[in-house]
Amino acid sequence: MEAYLVETVTKIAEFLKSKGYGLSIADSFTGGLISHIFTNVHDARTFVDLSVICYSKSSKINVLGISASFLEKKGMISEETAVAMANAIRRLGNSHVGLAITGNAGPDIIEDKSAGLVYMAVSIAPNNRVLSAGDKFEGNTETIKNEASIETLRFLCRALRLCT
Repeated sequence: MEAYLVETVTKIAEFLKSKGYGLSIADSFTGGLISHIFTNVHDARTFVDLSVICYSKSSKINVLGISASFLEKKGMISEETAVAMANAIRRLGNSHVGLAITGNAGPDIIEDKSAGLVYMAVSIAPNNRVLSAGDKFEGNTETIKNEASIETLRFLCRALRLCT
């Protein structure tokens, strides 16, 4: 891992461990890459509660409990869906922090969304603070997934007010 990424993940991990907070992740984009990065941290089991790869619409409905009508209305690739996923995974994992990412890694257009479009969201208890953002990345599928993972970790660090 690059030094800046190690620093970011270490800050997040140390914060979560020091507070006794758990993190749950709903990933509809990187195929578990974000979870993989966290589980490389020593004692990850003390702060990683749950990780779900939920690419399909049915997994968002059946595992996360997001309604089919919501997904029909908002689409699987939207900021609103990222927020719904973050809230759902936080509750499902009984965690203090829920992190979600959804998007189109390419190469095809999905739901009229171009390759590289990503939405991420963080849900933080107990005050149910939710932050979300969208971004666009260029390159092949692997590059897009890698860059989106890094930005999602930076976004989480900022959401927890650990990074600027």
